[in-house]
Amino acid sequence: MYIDQASAQELQAQLAELENQYAGFKAAKLNLDLTRGKPSAAQLDLSDGLDGILSGAYKAEDGTDCRNYGGLDGIAEAKALFSQVLGVKPSEMLIGGNASLTLMFQMVAFAHLFGVRGADSAWSKEGKVKFLCPVPGYDRHFGICEELGIEMIPVAMDDNGPVMDEVEEKVKSDPTIKGIWCVPRFSNPTGIVYSDEVVDRIARLGKIAGANFRVMWDNAYAVHALSPDAPQLANLMELAREHGTEDSVVIFGSTSKVTFAGSGLAFMGTSAANLEFFKRHLGMCTIGPDKVNQLRHVKFFGDFDGLLSHMEKHAELLKPRFDAVLQHLQEGFADSDLGTWTVPHGGYFVSFDARPGLAKDIIRLASEVGVKLTPAGATFPYGNDPDDKNIRLAPSFPSLADINKTMEVFVVCVKLSSIRQKIGQ
Repeated sequence: MYIDQASAQELQAQLAELENQYAGFKAAKLNLDLTRGKPSAAQLDLSDGLDGILSGAYKAEDGTDCRNYGGLDGIAEAKALFSQVLGVKPSEMLIGGNASLTLMFQMVAFAHLFGVRGADSAWSKEGKVKFLCPVPGYDRHFGICEELGIEMIPVAMDDNGPVMDEVEEKVKSDPTIKGIWCVPRFSNPTGIVYSDEVVDRIARLGKIAGANFRVMWDNAYAVHALSPDAPQLANLMELAREHGTEDSVVIFGSTSKVTFAGSGLAFMGTSAANLEFFKRHLGMCTIGPDKVNQLRHVKFFGDFDGLLSHMEKHAELLKPRFDAVLQHLQEGFADSDLGTWTVPHGGYFVSFDARPGLAKDIIRLASEVGVKLTPAGATFPYGNDPDDKNIRLAPSFPSLADINKTMEVFVVCVKLSSIRQKIGQ
């Protein structure tokens, strides 16, 4: 239904039908949640083999007893394995605890407080500090900036990634911009994969922005494809080396949605100079990571092919959930002017754009019948979506039956909100 072309009589008839459906949902006293991209229990079960896998053999290949202190940047075999996920050399790797978010916060905080090339380069000494934030984007990136008092500047995204003309213009014109957040493969929440041209232009930003600029490359979904033919991502570090900008690049990843979400591994890939800077300050807050956990992950996967085979099992569980979301969106809105959405080939989210001014109302309507959705504005800095239209859908955790019921409610709420807006209610 194209409500911009519908008559007042048609809209009123449709509204009455939708309000009847909505009343039915309210009477059902639903309790459904599509808010965050957590792995389902079935996905977590795929990694139960981690338990006891070492059988008392706690020594790394170089003889290190992984039960003891030390090894600030991780064991060699973990670096060798997970460097293939990030596309860097093992010598450019640091293996941390269970959360890449921790490494990201530490990198930004250290640069802010202590500098990236010594005390004189501390961002905080330069007065106002700004970061570019492609939108819609990841709320926890925005939270890091907000926590540290770093001003966020939204930049537009298209099907190729950040709009690079806009990025380059802002970087050239404003020396207080010290970084950019990126989720380059299956971006959160749109699911797009940055094009080769965009990756190359991002690799060149260090030449434009200067030595204190950092590309925060959160490649969280590097191996999270839903099908074998999913688009690949160009190697940022290789391109940065070609352009002589490797110090501007910091790449992050983790096994949070690969093995156990709460007890996996986080890792960071960057230049030798950046690693030296980072470890100098990291050593003040830890004596070393959980090397036993690193060793058992290496034992569990065996090699990079083993990791990819493991991810195929994840895809088998995830794809029907994504297909269900997309089927409801297609059936509900294909022949209408009520919204647009992305069709991701991997990652954890589907991004839906309602008619402007309706995201908060749609989420309110869903909440009032027992369906929780990600808060409106969460995908924008400061929680402010200027068009109030973007909604992030996260289908990984609920059962397929719950996803179908949630999406049934969602479609009705979008239609109900849209028609009420159109007729001025």
